[in-house]
Amino acid sequence: MDDYTAYSDAELTVLLKLGKQNAYAEIYNRYVFALLNHANNKLRNREEAKDVVQEVFTQLWSKRGNLQISNLSAYLYTAVRNMVLNQIVHKGVQDKYMLSMLHFAQQGSVVTDHLVREHQLAELIEKEIAALPPKMRHVFELNRKEHLSHKEISLKLDISEQTVSKHITNALKILRTKLGVYFFLLWFFHR
Repeated sequence: MDDYTAYSDAELTVLLKLGKQNAYAEIYNRYVFALLNHANNKLRNREEAKDVVQEVFTQLWSKRGNLQISNLSAYLYTAVRNMVLNQIVHKGVQDKYMLSMLHFAQQGSVVTDHLVREHQLAELIEKEIAALPPKMRHVFELNRKEHLSHKEISLKLDISEQTVSKHITNALKILRTKLGVYFFLLWFFHR
């Protein structure tokens, strides 16, 4: 077996494009901590930083055959920066939504109507969580409902933290996709 630690970034990139998992593992080991620190410095949230870096490495592997990388380090840092920026923009949208909901609530809306919509929304969210694949749903519920960390979940279920992070990231993507249209319609009709 080759010692991938001796390979340059350029050589690892070529091997990655060929689908060599050991090259991917070496890239991961070589850059994961630096990228986590970079993301954490921008987001100031370790769990979100982990999710961002996990997503960058997931995309690196899934798009490995089509990647045009001349400088691996620059590519990874740029990918993390772009994901962090997307995260910040998403937070801004969330904050605006929360402010509009707060403003709406302060205008003295009918409490009953609000409670009914809140109950319907909670049911819809629970329904979509229940529709997740069983393992993903279990990991997601341990994280979001029982407030366990990625490490605690990995120990409890005897799976890697990377797998836990991937399950949570994928669950959030599925939920955002399925619930995104509903939130938009709710905002549009009740503003």
